[in-house]
Amino acid sequence: MAAWPMEVYSMLLNHDLTRPALVHAGAVDWEPSPAAGVERRMLFRVGSEKARATSIVRYAPNSHFARHQHPGGEEVLVLDGVFQDETGSFPAGSYVRNPPGSAHAPGSANGCVIFVKLWQFSANDHARIVRLPGEGVASPPRPGIAASALLFEGVGERVMVEDWQPGAEIALANQTGLELLVLAGGFTLPDATLTPWSWLRLPAGWPLRARVNAEGARVWIKAAPLLHPDVCAFAEAAS
Repeated sequence: MAAWPMEVYSMLLNHDLTRPALVHAGAVDWEPSPAAGVERRMLFRVGSEKARATSIVRYAPNSHFARHQHPGGEEVLVLDGVFQDETGSFPAGSYVRNPPGSAHAPGSANGCVIFVKLWQFSANDHARIVRLPGEGVASPPRPGIAASALLFEGVGERVMVEDWQPGAEIALANQTGLELLVLAGGFTLPDATLTPWSWLRLPAGWPLRARVNAEGARVWIKAAPLLHPDVCAFAEAAS
């Protein structure tokens, strides 16, 4: 499914998966969530509070969500501060995959910012993955890449964090779908400049060709179908 009918879902944001999407999240207003002290910047959304969604979420100190389930899975990259739940504390740079059917009560004692994807797991993805800062499998060097760490590979996904060298020209083939979040520094495309927290999504067949700026860039990258053929079933009642 590449798009959803407007009459069925109460919110559609960057829902057409056949077209590229770019959001400069650092310039987007924070919006309140149902939990006091928790705000979000929405990047992709299909639904209302129950939603297939990609967001940047900010927790104020001592804020939290009540314990809840994730029937469609939850993928988290900690951008700042320390994210916490019953299983532990996850400082900036941590990567966590909570599979479909998992549950927790997330929060932060001192505040944090996370990048989070909901309801986008394959129904066959059952593994919980935790990569703390500095963990991951080092990938072989490539032109323009100072370092590359593989965080997860499976169910048709390959997730990495890479450091791109200043001034490098980066080319990424895109056979399945590509999603990037700039963590530091930035790069330019033929028609756009990406800075920290810029989020880019490209459909399969749209390769990435980028020139890294003078600071270099640190980038979270996911090569995967933009919607798994067996994505966890999701429906929102018509409003």
